[in-house]
Amino acid sequence: MFQGSSALLLDAKGRMTIPSRHRDALSAQCEGQLTLTRHPEGCLLLFPRPVWIEHRAKLAAMPISARGWTRFFLGSALDVDMDGTGRILISPELRSATSLAKEVMMLGMGSHFEIWDAATLAAKEREAIEAGMPESIANFNF
Repeated sequence: MFQGSSALLLDAKGRMTIPSRHRDALSAQCEGQLTLTRHPEGCLLLFPRPVWIEHRAKLAAMPISARGWTRFFLGSALDVDMDGTGRILISPELRSATSLAKEVMMLGMGSHFEIWDAATLAAKEREAIEAGMPESIANFNF
């Protein structure tokens, strides 16, 4: 179960270092084999490969009416492997499609991660707060 956020930097080649607190779990769970794909909100989704394979099968089984969304997710998917220092390479196409620049945020979302351009995520969070709390979460208590 992945959670928490990490402020990270992309290097000049588009590589990102997976935080050490997640690196060991990803090495154990999937031997560092990961899959990236786009999300329609403007971020990337990063899955341990076995989790992605389950999602991929569900997407491939969608009816023809969902072909556009299947194309969006499967057509954007890219298998990546962590290197010996825990880095992954984010392709220029995926960086461009999600406006990833140098400063990124990696958010643990349970079974996977979201990777956001830091400024874009800050703007999305401000929008969500300004819109007010939806009824579905308003009664949630810790």
